[in-house]
Amino acid sequence: MSAQVKETVIQFGEGGFLRGFVDYFFHKLQEKGLYDGKIVVVQPIERGMCQMLADQNCEYNLFLRGIENGQVVNEHTHVTSISRALNPYTQYEEYIALATSPDLRVLVSNTTEAGIEYLGTEKLTDMPPKSYPAKLTQFLYKRFQAGLKGMILLPCELIDNNADNLKACVLKYADLWELGDEFKNWIETENDFCNTLVDRIVTGYPRDEVEELTKQIGYTDNLIDTAEIFHLWVIGGHHEDELPFNKAGYNIVWTDDVKPYKKRKVRILNGGHTSMVLGAYLYGLETVGECLKDETVRSYLEKCLFDEIVPTLGNSDTDVKFAKDVLERFSNPFIKHMLLSIALNSVSKFQVRVLPTILEYKEKFGKYPVALTFSMASLIAFYRTDKANDGEEIMSFMKTASVEEIMKREDYWHADLTDMIPMVQEYYDLIQEKGMAEAYKVVLEK
Repeated sequence: MSAQVKETVIQFGEGGFLRGFVDYFFHKLQEKGLYDGKIVVVQPIERGMCQMLADQNCEYNLFLRGIENGQVVNEHTHVTSISRALNPYTQYEEYIALATSPDLRVLVSNTTEAGIEYLGTEKLTDMPPKSYPAKLTQFLYKRFQAGLKGMILLPCELIDNNADNLKACVLKYADLWELGDEFKNWIETENDFCNTLVDRIVTGYPRDEVEELTKQIGYTDNLIDTAEIFHLWVIGGHHEDELPFNKAGYNIVWTDDVKPYKKRKVRILNGGHTSMVLGAYLYGLETVGECLKDETVRSYLEKCLFDEIVPTLGNSDTDVKFAKDVLERFSNPFIKHMLLSIALNSVSKFQVRVLPTILEYKEKFGKYPVALTFSMASLIAFYRTDKANDGEEIMSFMKTASVEEIMKREDYWHADLTDMIPMVQEYYDLIQEKGMAEAYKVVLEK
């Protein structure tokens, strides 16, 4: 590391998502002269890509592709925001020394949904401890002992209240290791644990087109990353003064409450996916891109989004715009998103992503929404095939049970759906007797 490099960000995680999202934003801040500081990447588990990063001077190429405002966008960036990459399993001293750096101010992480966990088996003296929260507690305690100020923590793990959960784990380790009330008070008052919501489809290393992209950049890059152009980062905090993402023109939202943004994303983007894919597969399609090119399936998705999901959320301009963006994202010619991969564990996905809209729509408008209720019938029909991929018990039950028996499984749906049975039965019979093409026609005419 050269003397003039100022390291201000520590990042737990070196995978494609952070490199296609956070590291790109910091690169752009530096490029625009709005930020002075580099990222130190820390490998959160024993096996990882820190050595690959180090071998390339921590530089890599990112290709952002998609449709924005009706235009195809293909943006290439040579990302240089990372100063170095450390593996705490082999470079522990270098890693822990970072805690005593006064320049360090921001902490970012993406250690997968399972990464934020309290094991309770590690020791303060472990070099390093196993779990990410234990590593973090050890790191923050070292910082506290050095008399330094706290940090802005931006966990990007895809779980509800990611920062609240992370902080709770840190405080548990503080108790386990008997680090004292003064340290716990410093955690609470000097550090800002910000809940976040991240939204960008990062497709990672482009195996299918790596030869073509290598020709374009003129040399071999083992860490080429690809992602869609769309991005949204909602952060439960207010640090634009230190991290001027908005000034740089990026879709980063500073807010007191991440929840409404999460609801919008889950209901529109994830709910749109889940309500569309199972019927579309039975109709004979294989990818999301094919769905958007097919007039019937696209019309069905638009009915779900604009006639049922968005009105339930309140029909604000923001909701409508987000739904229009989702249509553009689903139409992205650069992303080959297989319907069967989205169909994984559809019962639990339906319960979280689609069912709340169905029930709220009924409460709001006095009747069940046609297209989304039809998607429940499609789900049942799909689980009759050999393509369902879910827990063993769920698959064997769904394959043979009647519509009524399925609808009465409150342990699946977390709600009493008896009222919906006649309508779902009608659509299910229609799919079985007339086929999916005819069934779509009936639903689109209602």
